[in-house]
Amino acid sequence: MITRLSAIFTAGLLFAASSVPAVAGGVPKDLPPTGIINSVDPQTRTIVFRPQGVDTAMTLPLAESVDASCISVGSRVIVRMEQRDGLAVVAGISTMFVTLTPVLLIALVLVGLVGGMLSGFIGSGGAFVMTPSMMSLGIPGVVAIASNMCHKFPKALVGGYKRYRYGQADLKLGLVIGGSAIVGVQVGIRVQKAILAAWGQAGSDLYLSLAYVAVLLSFGTYVLFDAWRLWRGGVEVKTSALALAVQKVRIPPVMEFPVAGLKLSVWVTVPVGLASGLLVATIAAGGLVGVPGSIYALGTTAIVATATQLVTAFVMGLYGAVYWAVGGFVDIRLTLLILAGSLLGIQFAAIGTTYVKDYTIKYTMGVAMLIVAASRAAKVPVLLAELHWMPLSSGAVDRFESVSFWALIAALSSACAIVFGATIQGMLRAKRNPCACDPKA
Repeated sequence: MITRLSAIFTAGLLFAASSVPAVAGGVPKDLPPTGIINSVDPQTRTIVFRPQGVDTAMTLPLAESVDASCISVGSRVIVRMEQRDGLAVVAGISTMFVTLTPVLLIALVLVGLVGGMLSGFIGSGGAFVMTPSMMSLGIPGVVAIASNMCHKFPKALVGGYKRYRYGQADLKLGLVIGGSAIVGVQVGIRVQKAILAAWGQAGSDLYLSLAYVAVLLSFGTYVLFDAWRLWRGGVEVKTSALALAVQKVRIPPVMEFPVAGLKLSVWVTVPVGLASGLLVATIAAGGLVGVPGSIYALGTTAIVATATQLVTAFVMGLYGAVYWAVGGFVDIRLTLLILAGSLLGIQFAAIGTTYVKDYTIKYTMGVAMLIVAASRAAKVPVLLAELHWMPLSSGAVDRFESVSFWALIAALSSACAIVFGATIQGMLRAKRNPCACDPKA
């Protein structure tokens, strides 16, 4: 099992397969993993499959493990090919676009609302909550990522503009970081497509879950500890030693960023941008690196970092949305539903940032990260069982699914409670004392 997990990350890091790997049996080397099934023949155990972006269909044999009677004709699917006895066969078929029920529709709007509140409050885009939530609702991970990226840039535009008007967003710094983030987005998309082609939907979801656990656990722990230290000490944010060293770098070109109050070499912003782009394309959550990176590596305040990240998110989201849409992975229905909720949440949260201190933003970020990490960790055994890499009884699967679901509900609830509570308390303080509306006061 460990060897297989290592193989997934090795394939991702090297992104050796920027397209679907070559297979035998007459299947083209660049066969897209998505397309439409035109017909199924249970007698010969074959399907007629038309890949995304290809005019001609092809006949593909099914592996013994695939139940031909359960294949839906005419729907968009993700097809996983494998070599069996020297022949390329269809080893797995997953439906890409789920059926929208009234319950699912309402759930997606609520997920967007919470994600928008987090986006406006901590500048991370809220995708580290929205993507796992969508996956828990039965949406394939790659479709959740693609649809999230598609909704990201209009939401980020609204939130970024609103916080720019409050004087919090450094437009110049956001665009500079966004330039290098596009390169990271390209790499991340290739990683995701390579894993999807090699291991199918279950492998893709496993990769996403492991990535979420690793990133959220490390960043969440550090950010939460930093927030606790600041709150306990009663002191304001101090520039880290790393940021002080970075600010001394004077490799041309050097630019002045007025809102952030910094003068930096463009080259020191590149690592933050690359890491943000890689994560946003892989797990749709570039702010998990972008916001802490701006705070601890560049030396911006948390309020400026979260606001500026929205500018960067607009650049990354626009580019990534076009790229994923061309590949046919974007479900525009999901995009519009989560966008509707997000646009409401982000405006409320953007107002809330004018009433809170830096450590409140960090505390919100840290709590949400750790709970979502727990939710994704509970999902890992289930995905390993789906890939037949670990034996797991149906009862154990149900228990892990339940833990994952309720942990996610806890993350959404706690995030809402913190944002609402901090904003309402700040408004009440401001009403009693106008000076209290300044977070620095």
